[in-house]
Amino acid sequence: MNLPNSITFARLILTGVFVLGVSLGSRLGLVVALLAFILAAISDWLDGYLARRMNLVTSLGKLMDPLADKILVSSAFIYFSSVDRCPVWVTSVIIGREFLVTGLRQIAIDQGEVIAADRLGKWKTTFQLTFSITCMVSLISCLSGPQSISGRFLMDLSAQDGWLSLGSLWGAFVLTLLSGFNYLKKSWGLLIS
Repeated sequence: MNLPNSITFARLILTGVFVLGVSLGSRLGLVVALLAFILAAISDWLDGYLARRMNLVTSLGKLMDPLADKILVSSAFIYFSSVDRCPVWVTSVIIGREFLVTGLRQIAIDQGEVIAADRLGKWKTTFQLTFSITCMVSLISCLSGPQSISGRFLMDLSAQDGWLSLGSLWGAFVLTLLSGFNYLKKSWGLLIS
């Protein structure tokens, strides 16, 4: 297994650490979950960069990289819905779009074509990751005691009703719809053939 694919599989392990951390419900568990999530988000960029840079793009990587991303983001949004930080219907739309795109990509592969990720999808992921990290920081801040100046700044910046949290959530939602529509449009010919 090459280095980029190893990093992708490490992201799946980090997703497990994230899920375990949030399941504990303690401040320490949430901090561990946040760190695992941040490392997983960085690995999302790193594995693709290394695969292209080292000319190590493989079929396994093409399959596992987006799958690992979907598992990470879905786990986070399911958790955020369970603690009332994200409406369940938003989480359902986000996960539904991921199933749709995965299905469309499979249909394309069956017909000998590849539907590559587009800019909208990459921006969608950026907004989803931003919301997730912001939400985790907010949850940790709520469990913390007296805050230092930097702690108060992070608490205010990550507030559930703050501009960063709301902007990244609704930005992710809108980009989820737009990128899902874009994938449908790109693959429409495959669906009706």
